[in-house]
Amino acid sequence: MTNPNFDSLLDQFQQAIQDCQQLYLSSAKLCIQQCPNFLPGTPESFVQLMDDLHKGLLIKVYVTVVEADQRWSQEEKRFGRVLFDHIWPGGVPGGQLRDAAAHVFREAKSLNWSSLVRPFAQMQPLHERGHQLVTIVVRLANLVAKADGAPKPGELARLQEIQQELTSYLQPEVSTARTRPRTNMPQSAQAVQTMQQETKQLREQYDIHSEIEVIGEQKSQEEHLAEVMEQLDAMIGLNQVKHEIRTLTNFLRMQRQREVQGLPTTNLSLHLVFGGNPGTGKTTVARIVGQLYGSMGVLSKGHLVETDRSGLVAEYAGQTGPKTNQKVDEALDGVLFVDEAYSLVAESGDDPYGREAVQTLLKRMEDNRDRLVVVLAGYPEEMDRLIRSNPGLSSRFNTKLTFEDYTAGSLGRIFGGMCKANHYVVTPEAQGRLLLGFQWLYDHRDEHFGNGRLVRNVFENAIRRLANRIAGIPTLTREVLTTIEAEDLVLEGVPHEHWERLKNGTVQFSITCQGCDETTQVPGQYLGRKVRCKRCSARFVAEWGEPRAI
Repeated sequence: MTNPNFDSLLDQFQQAIQDCQQLYLSSAKLCIQQCPNFLPGTPESFVQLMDDLHKGLLIKVYVTVVEADQRWSQEEKRFGRVLFDHIWPGGVPGGQLRDAAAHVFREAKSLNWSSLVRPFAQMQPLHERGHQLVTIVVRLANLVAKADGAPKPGELARLQEIQQELTSYLQPEVSTARTRPRTNMPQSAQAVQTMQQETKQLREQYDIHSEIEVIGEQKSQEEHLAEVMEQLDAMIGLNQVKHEIRTLTNFLRMQRQREVQGLPTTNLSLHLVFGGNPGTGKTTVARIVGQLYGSMGVLSKGHLVETDRSGLVAEYAGQTGPKTNQKVDEALDGVLFVDEAYSLVAESGDDPYGREAVQTLLKRMEDNRDRLVVVLAGYPEEMDRLIRSNPGLSSRFNTKLTFEDYTAGSLGRIFGGMCKANHYVVTPEAQGRLLLGFQWLYDHRDEHFGNGRLVRNVFENAIRRLANRIAGIPTLTREVLTTIEAEDLVLEGVPHEHWERLKNGTVQFSITCQGCDETTQVPGQYLGRKVRCKRCSARFVAEWGEPRAI
């Protein structure tokens, strides 16, 4: 073997293969939970579809990199054996590795990146998982390229091409939420039908037969409710929002118990207004609210249907009512989430189509009061204006949840969560740089401050820069593959002199002891390291603190 680090690379390749399969299968489970009514066929068939797609993606990545230098080295063949054993656990078709490999290389040209990653681009619940997929694919591609030593120029070019291809399909960047395209549920269902056709061809080409266990034991109502509340608690920040959701949950529990005891119950509007800037978790919380209502029997399904003005308002007279009704029909027995809802009513009041959509929505809320919950979301001040503009809205939407912008420390913890989910670590210097940059952007923010989307963009860019930085390193250890350095982080708009505070020691970071909640300040070099609390002597990792000037 020409690569002394080969065994480690092979182990990492096997792990990346498993991570890819786990991402596709867990994503299938998520879709089954959150939009079961829009999945053609059975849950089993959808899981098998996703398993087929992950196998096709693995083949595409492997062949794309191996073919770059027009040779199939012994090291790459061993990688291929691991891959083929994963795709065909019972043995390669025909029993001959060479014949199977020739078939794989020949048929791989017909595999399209867009088809293989389609679920993450077009299925609503998976939109936020695109960065995880990119991370895994980049890891796989780099490992194959390094299998037989330092990557050749052709392999480096292929690595760049793969990143660009995936980015074009999964990361369509937009500047603000006002222009963000929204994929509706019928399109998601159509996407599944397209995937079914594509995976049928994939199975025929590669003789793939997935046998995946799909459905586990059924959970009780209380167990499902506990899982939903765990999802809420796992979200970073949003303490006031969490408090309001728990209060709502406690109220519904009390109502249910009073009903069991034959006591009168109080009618309370379950419709909600979410006020907050983009990226503050409004859609995620709306999905949790739907699952909450579903688990408590308030709604029979609890699925979430997302839309905005374009999904409710038509361009011509007589079309808005039917269009709004169609969207409401999709959401029956679940939650209709209307983002940028303020755009339904123009400030001038001269918007007959928007007013028609609002009136149609109000009528359906009354007619289907036991089958529909509506969440209106958007910028805080503009949502206040919308609710005040119509007595019907103000009488039905009397609960407003305010989603505050994330602080620098919260943004850092979100970044840390993305790193943990994708097997990355961040150096202390990189943590300090990131937190200081987030602090500057937070202090100079406007209503378009990206919040969670800002973090996702920074993370994805860091992964791309990391991939470019290590591309020429011949010995690719796990540490090299998984460590994000300060030089990998770019936060556009932050002035150069702001970073000097890290060097001259004029900033520390406020951290909180996990044992006694005591807050203390530490220098940047202590980030990511274990420290001892002066109050209770507990040891904990100092990470993602709030920057404080000294």
